Amino acid sequence: MAQWWGREARGGGGTSVVVKMESPDWAIVPRSEAAAAGGKAGRGKNARQITWVLLLKAHRAAGKLTGAASAALSVAAAARRRVAAGRTDGDDDAGAAPPGESPALRTRFYGCLRGFLLLSVLLLAVDVAAHLQGWHLAVDVPDLLAVEGLFAAGYASWVRIRLEYLAPALQFLANACVVLFLIQSADRLILCLGCLWIKLRSIKPVAKSGGKSSDDVEAGAGEFPMVLVQIPMCNEKEVYQQSIGAVCSLDWPRSNFLVQVLDDSDDAATSALIKEEVEKWQREGVRILYRHRVIRDGYKAGNLKSAMNCSYVKDYEFVVIFDADFQPQPDFLKRTVPHFKGNEDVGLVQARWSFVNKDENLLTRLQNINLCFHFEVEQQVNGIFLNFFGFNGTAGVWRIKALEDSGGWMERTTVEDMDIAVRAHLKGWKFLFLNDVECQCELPESYEAYRKQQHRWHSGPMQLFRLCFVDIIKSKIGFWKKFNLIFLFFLLRKLILPFYSFTLFCIILPMTMFIPEAELPAWVVCYIPATMSLLNILPAPKSFPFIVPYLLFENTMSVTKFNAMISGLFQLGSAYEWVVTKKSGRSSEGDLVALVEKQSKQQRVGSAPNLDSLTKESSNIKKDLRKKKHNRIYRKELALSFLLLTAAARSLLSVQGIHFYFLLFQGVSFLVVGLDLIGEQVE
Repeated sequence: MAQWWGREARGGGGTSVVVKMESPDWAIVPRSEAAAAGGKAGRGKNARQITWVLLLKAHRAAGKLTGAASAALSVAAAARRRVAAGRTDGDDDAGAAPPGESPALRTRFYGCLRGFLLLSVLLLAVDVAAHLQGWHLAVDVPDLLAVEGLFAAGYASWVRIRLEYLAPALQFLANACVVLFLIQSADRLILCLGCLWIKLRSIKPVAKSGGKSSDDVEAGAGEFPMVLVQIPMCNEKEVYQQSIGAVCSLDWPRSNFLVQVLDDSDDAATSALIKEEVEKWQREGVRILYRHRVIRDGYKAGNLKSAMNCSYVKDYEFVVIFDADFQPQPDFLKRTVPHFKGNEDVGLVQARWSFVNKDENLLTRLQNINLCFHFEVEQQVNGIFLNFFGFNGTAGVWRIKALEDSGGWMERTTVEDMDIAVRAHLKGWKFLFLNDVECQCELPESYEAYRKQQHRWHSGPMQLFRLCFVDIIKSKIGFWKKFNLIFLFFLLRKLILPFYSFTLFCIILPMTMFIPEAELPAWVVCYIPATMSLLNILPAPKSFPFIVPYLLFENTMSVTKFNAMISGLFQLGSAYEWVVTKKSGRSSEGDLVALVEKQSKQQRVGSAPNLDSLTKESSNIKKDLRKKKHNRIYRKELALSFLLLTAAARSLLSVQGIHFYFLLFQGVSFLVVGLDLIGEQVE
């Protein structure tokens, strides 16, 4: 194979040449010709490389465009199916209004939104016509009056009304909401600083005496306190098996804990399945009882109250509550119960939640951000610095004496967990939050289920505030604890937050586009909300790519939270609505395999759950749910989306900059939620 190489030589006259040695011949080529030849080859090679790079980029761009077009077509098809189905948030599967809701309230609220929408469309048409006439926003009323014509006179009157009457009132309301917004943002910032201090100083509750190892459980059973474990459930066909199995596998002496399965199901087939599961574990030696109420009053609170009235409860010192979709780890009791030893004033030890389906869809990802902040920041900071927080209703251990001293479970609100926590706090009991003890559960995967859950979580606190306000004032706790309960716990976080979030960003901001004399500065619209969203997402750093959808979705949910807050505050019909959150029965395969292995080691005959059968049963349940459930159209969210999009179009006339983008994306967010295109997709 021929080889060549070059060597530079310089002649006597200073002429530069290149000696080209090519086997078997030698050649002397002038340097200029060699450079020209090399340059042509290099340019040809570079041209080919650039061509390939451009073709690759074009291919990638075409792929992205194709994907975007496909996604847009899918969204359009889903929206068309929603509209064709004709199912709205005011209908159930049979076409009737859902029980517990107030049709009059829903009609009035929707009517107000529709009126705002029609007015905004009319004002947009008027402003567009005025803009085409060359009447800029800065034009004076006298100049308009000098213009002949009925339209000019009418527009001049409208500008005068805006200047003298509407703008001052709107600006005052906007300023008031901004002040509330700043107060709430300061509270959020203080909580984050408290959490940072806890992290830097490694502050956490430490048990004075830990439990024995699992090998010594049976030998040292006398050193373990008596624990009552309660699993309240109602028609929980999807999750009963895994929750009962997880609770019965707790690493605690069997003689020292009793499991109560509190079944409030009104479906006979579901009750039979749950009872059969309980009997199976009874045959394996687990102390477990099945209770089914004939009179199902008081929802979950009534169920728990009935169970605590059993005569054998007096033999137990602590009670642990797990909702039907919760799966505690085997060492849950060993990591929580020891915190009571030596702390006679501790009434509650609360564990945090973790979620088996947090990555299932966009809705569950956004919920995970919210709840991570709730547990990591709110619950932990309040537990460390105040020894008080709202009981989460599950995955918590109560000292039975504290429950009895506080009056026990009451059915007066839909947030019985917060009710008992407030009453226990007024009696002087302290709470501990264990951020490092997790209990797995699942998040609502459909927007309908999440919406109903949030309605109960935001109407109940306002009911409770009305009922316990006088008791807080008369209680013997210190002034700052009363201030924390009334202002921070109830007013700021339960009432002010949904009020200003809905009023400021969904009503006032779009109206300032049509009444430009009232202004909202860019730092209120963008910078502070973005900063607060960044703080919210810090406890879940892997969710950082979802910071913009999170901000938009939180504002979108404000309509549901505001409606719930108003209904709870004024005791309207929907405030008493209790709907069990739908579950899908999701469980990680690793959890099921671990459970099977644990049971095989204990040589349980006929009691080990079959992983294949569980998976098959879960798929059959999901098929049944798809047949029964339907996606809906949410009218309030759709009305607000059109209002915000109309305001975005109006902002273009006055060149509002960042206001346009916020209104546009927020309107699209409302549109997506209004068409139920977020979360679980069912037929």
